[in-house]
Amino acid sequence: MAESRFQFAGAGTWQRRGYLGISVALVFFAIIALARFAPAVDETPVAPAAAEPTAGGDDVAVTGDDVEAGALPDDAAASAELITDRAALFSFPTITDGVPRVAKPAQVRGIYLNAWATGSANRLGQLIELANRTEINAFVIDVKEGGEISYRSQVPLARDIGADQAYVSDIRRVLQRLRDNGIYPIARIVVFRDEVLARARPDWAVRHVDGGDWMDSYGHYWVDSFNRYVWDYNIAIAREALELGFSEVQWDYVRFPDVPRSFMLTADFPAREGRAMEDGIREFLQYSREQLRSYDVPVTADVFGLTTSARDDMGIGQQWEKMVDATDVLLPMVYPSHYARGSYGIEQPNAQPFEIVRTAMQHAVRRTAGVPGAAGIRPWLQDFTLGQPRYGPEHVRAQIDGVYEAGLDEWVLWNPGSRYTEAALADASGRAPALTRPGAADVAEPADSTRRPRGGPLGTPIPGGLH
Repeated sequence: MAESRFQFAGAGTWQRRGYLGISVALVFFAIIALARFAPAVDETPVAPAAAEPTAGGDDVAVTGDDVEAGALPDDAAASAELITDRAALFSFPTITDGVPRVAKPAQVRGIYLNAWATGSANRLGQLIELANRTEINAFVIDVKEGGEISYRSQVPLARDIGADQAYVSDIRRVLQRLRDNGIYPIARIVVFRDEVLARARPDWAVRHVDGGDWMDSYGHYWVDSFNRYVWDYNIAIAREALELGFSEVQWDYVRFPDVPRSFMLTADFPAREGRAMEDGIREFLQYSREQLRSYDVPVTADVFGLTTSARDDMGIGQQWEKMVDATDVLLPMVYPSHYARGSYGIEQPNAQPFEIVRTAMQHAVRRTAGVPGAAGIRPWLQDFTLGQPRYGPEHVRAQIDGVYEAGLDEWVLWNPGSRYTEAALADASGRAPALTRPGAADVAEPADSTRRPRGGPLGTPIPGGLH
């Protein structure tokens, strides 16, 4: 509080009348009263309330549980100040001209669209034509990637930190084109690897244990996965996407950095409060689904491929049992090229895509069976080449067949350039191509499955667009 100065007129008169002592006492008690009832000043970030914020700029409700849990200061004036601050960060005018949402297909069979493909009228048209000719009925579109939002956003914090871009100049027009063609639009939002937010708000970022910035072993900044301000920022972006006309929210990078354990020991998560990594991820998923419940859309999450079979969290906070009932769909990234030689007893995983995908999905189905409220399973499949062999229609179709063999019926294809192998897809009537299933014996040279991709071993995004 700024120092207050009081000036008294007629001081000599007061002294002559002997009332100086009384005046000093009155000033003393006035200062105490001001200190007691003035709004508190807290220069450190305070975790936001767990109650649901509204997109239209309404106040955020504060409950007694929030105060008791230490999420808010136990002072009405300070709480009001915090609410105003949160509204300024995350609230935006309700969108009234959004595109009506496309209903979820009985089985989602999709492809990924990067921001460039989405923003290019010609390229988008080509991909829409692909969907109309084939079984493809869903597009997973980059809404937020690398901290950048693909279109101009009305979320105040996004605008303030320069996160919103114009890669897609008219997102409503894009969504209308998809609706006109019956294509289900999914908003892909990268959550915790956020270079833009981490640089703009280092108080919300992962910090080095010795102080200062922390980057992972690939030179990327991350935000604190335990921080509810970070949660609410991404949820605000999701709200806006849904009001614009997206039909599903898909969280990606909903995990901790994939780095060696020795490197992770240098990372400090200021909002952790003693929680385990896997519990932090679970809490975010539960919280985000609750906050988005009023939109009545699926809230889904991408996970590493090995989460389907690994019993621990692999050091990134992703543990199947902690996530499978906290989201509507889990999407394991079971790219055969990302599995090490000998995984699941398969000598050359990249050369045996059917066996890898089928086995990974069988693990997922077994671990999900009997879990009340369990998520659906929709794997990411590989439509790109990394190492040997070069992937063609038979390799892509073999993965799709592996999904079906495991008793599942949904999948999404990933290609960093958003270019897909039409010959691997069933036509619009559902007639699947007759292709020879590839095997290890078809590889002219050993698959380079011992090389770890630069971005991580199992479904991690790597330079060039893999995720």
